[in-house]
Amino acid sequence: MATSPFKFLQEVREETRKVTWPSRKETMITTAMVFVMVAISSIFFLLADQIIRIAVTFVLGIGS
Repeated sequence: MATSPFKFLQEVREETRKVTWPSRKETMITTAMVFVMVAISSIFFLLADQIIRIAVTFVLGIGS
């Protein structure tokens, strides 16, 4: 079924009216949560990388 571009845009507009958009407060809280999780993940992977580096260096005996 081919739909005309005008009909498509009309349907898109109808669907966007059904969307429940987040408030500014919800958006700010969610954004803050994302930044906190990125920071926690970064620290975790930094520590994991350092531990793996130390273990590999020890096993291969290249750290003197």
